[in-house]
Amino acid sequence: MILINIGDELLIGQVVNTNAAFIGQQMALAGIEMQEVLTIGDAGEAIRGAIASSFEKTDLIIMTGGLGPTKDDITKKVVCDLYHKTLVIDEASLQAVTQRFADRGMELTETNRQQAAVPEGSVVLPNPLGTAPGLWIEEEGKVLIMLPGVPFEMERLIKEEVLPRLQARRADQHSIQYRVLQCTNITESGLSDLLEDYEKQLPENLSLAYLPKPGIIRLRLTGRGEDATALQETLDGQFQQLKQVVGEYAFTDEDIEVEEVVGRLLLKRNCRLATAESCTGGYIAHLITSVPGSSRYFQGSVVSYSNEVKRDILNVREDNLRKRGAVSEEVVSDMALNVMGLLDVDYSVATSGIAGPDGGTEEKPVGTVWIAVATPVRLVTRKFQFGKRMGRQQIIERAARAALNMLRVEIEKDIR
Repeated sequence: MILINIGDELLIGQVVNTNAAFIGQQMALAGIEMQEVLTIGDAGEAIRGAIASSFEKTDLIIMTGGLGPTKDDITKKVVCDLYHKTLVIDEASLQAVTQRFADRGMELTETNRQQAAVPEGSVVLPNPLGTAPGLWIEEEGKVLIMLPGVPFEMERLIKEEVLPRLQARRADQHSIQYRVLQCTNITESGLSDLLEDYEKQLPENLSLAYLPKPGIIRLRLTGRGEDATALQETLDGQFQQLKQVVGEYAFTDEDIEVEEVVGRLLLKRNCRLATAESCTGGYIAHLITSVPGSSRYFQGSVVSYSNEVKRDILNVREDNLRKRGAVSEEVVSDMALNVMGLLDVDYSVATSGIAGPDGGTEEKPVGTVWIAVATPVRLVTRKFQFGKRMGRQQIIERAARAALNMLRVEIEKDIR
């Protein structure tokens, strides 16, 4: 498979190409190999050349961008020229865009109406989040998929329209199955060392991929074979071995985030959570509230970035702030315990650290983060050294996920 991302804004760095990362990850999880990623501008010749050259190497192309209503959105026109097709109005798409404008009290212009124009014979992929539908053209065994460049629109289309169709198309050829194991509190190189012997004994039709992001490493075990039943048995057996080798570093065998795991555990215990955040600046609360239904267990957060807020709102002891400093076990303990009482919850998590790039000392270098988790019966603290080379945002993200994982471990102890 080859991915073509279209847009001058991508070439000049005005917009970061997150679409490539998302599609690459989703294809990898589905066991579809991505051969190349091309980024090109909004020029007809560039688009035409990219499609032609890519089809010399693959039978599957996914394109993003160039489907909007403006003059530089020329993808559909170029594709029509290549395939010798004309643009026709898709009635279902026209009805959807008309209703969308009516709901907003806006008049539908002819330019907007052209959003419903599609190459004749193409399969329309409905886009309820926007005005430009996705498109699927298949001729002589080669598939061209066109998707809007808006990330949240594209992501939904990939998950709900594209991947199911691709998997159904590939089912006639051979079976591809995969399992996911998510890990934390270990580096990618450390995990690779741990799994060295395991990988050596894997059957030839099974492969293990490492998919890292700040604080989390997804392990994807993929199997390919003609016999789906036999493949499933082999894959399940190897996956159980993988979980045994990884041990305590694994936090879920589902393709979900650690914040969702925590949410499920809190619901299971019928408990409530609060956070007190300094260096993470509310990022833990952001992750928690990104999960639908989190209002059932998340009470709120105090972002105590300054010492004054730590002291006046969270009642952190002045003596601890003065003698130990804001980045200390004593202060983060006060934060966790006091936010628990302040917001009347069963569990709390607190962070205080130095995200950088400045502010570090020899004793407390950039990347130092103290995390505390308070439960109904105990207080657990831990010091992390994420390293100053990682960058401010990565330190924040790693600290937030480390905090959520600490919380997960403590809730699981209470459930057992």
